Amino acid sequence: MRAELGESLGHVFRHPELFRQALTHRSFGAEHNERLEFIGDAVLDCVIALMLYRGFPQLPEGELSRLRANLVNQETLHRLAVSLDLGSSLRLGEGEVKSGGAFRPSILADALEALFGAIFVDAGFDSAAAAIARVYASEIASVQSAAPAKDPKTRLQEWLQARRLPVPEYAIVSVQGEAHQQSFEVVCRIGSLGIAATGKGVSRRAAEQAAAASAYEHAAGR
Repeated sequence: MRAELGESLGHVFRHPELFRQALTHRSFGAEHNERLEFIGDAVLDCVIALMLYRGFPQLPEGELSRLRANLVNQETLHRLAVSLDLGSSLRLGEGEVKSGGAFRPSILADALEALFGAIFVDAGFDSAAAAIARVYASEIASVQSAAPAKDPKTRLQEWLQARRLPVPEYAIVSVQGEAHQQSFEVVCRIGSLGIAATGKGVSRRAAEQAAAASAYEHAAGR
């Protein structure tokens, strides 16, 4: 089973003893996986952060942190470990075997992190990152399919930049109503295309988004 596990990770260990240690629970012996888990935890955080940073350029730091926390928590690690059938390769003490340690979420999650750490120690960051990307492929795909669509201002700006056109300019046309219930009207101008589209909203930001959506429809429809 360990050979199949190595294939699932996409890594052939130069130092097989690291592979063995990563799969060894402390109940089995002194050469257990806790130090490798320590390294794997840090590497996993870094790799997932980098994947999210590159994959979701429109998301703010707070949302990226939330997504990362969901991807590296015990629940997700346990689910991935089960998909790899990692439990059948664990080396557990007799007591842990009898108590079902091979199915315990905490043990499986820790062992998967230890494997990532072992790959890092064995072959460096790029190899560990490749293994993590391989194991996490379906999880990242799920995040991408559930990711919110780009907001109108971002979509318009990226559309213009892709055509080497200047970014649009926004200006307030009018503000109506009392301070607690105002209505804004904003114009979005794209001078290079001769477009001046307006939008309204209960805040300047909302009005700018509405104006950008209108400008994008005019620009993309040409």
